[in-house]
Amino acid sequence: MREPDPLIDGWFLRDSEVTHEEAPDTFRIPSERERQSLQIGDFAKLVFEIWVDDPEESASVERMWVIVSEILKDGYIGILDNEPFAIDKNDDFWCGSEIPFGPKHIIQIEKADEKSTAIAHSAPLTRWPR
Repeated sequence: MREPDPLIDGWFLRDSEVTHEEAPDTFRIPSERERQSLQIGDFAKLVFEIWVDDPEESASVERMWVIVSEILKDGYIGILDNEPFAIDKNDDFWCGSEIPFGPKHIIQIEKADEKSTAIAHSAPLTRWPR
């Protein structure tokens, strides 16, 4: 499955492992084991770079939660659980959209609850191309 590409999707995910290596004392991430063992309904916080139409800045960086809805052999599919601040509401990338991600993208984890598990089992706003 392809990762998000700014030229195709208008956004992509930062690699948290690279950021952690650059600043290990100030940018902490969960252990590799924790990031590789999420379950359906768990929350993962990811760092999104969203391309915007702004002469001052070409991208907006947002930390947003996704809810794990599918476990893949090399990562996850999640349901976006935040509304992006940098862009207007749309049908392609908004709260409820499927997001592919891997352990390398995760900066924070929260365990599932009843509500997140229900969201994980519901139909997404948009499906990621498979």
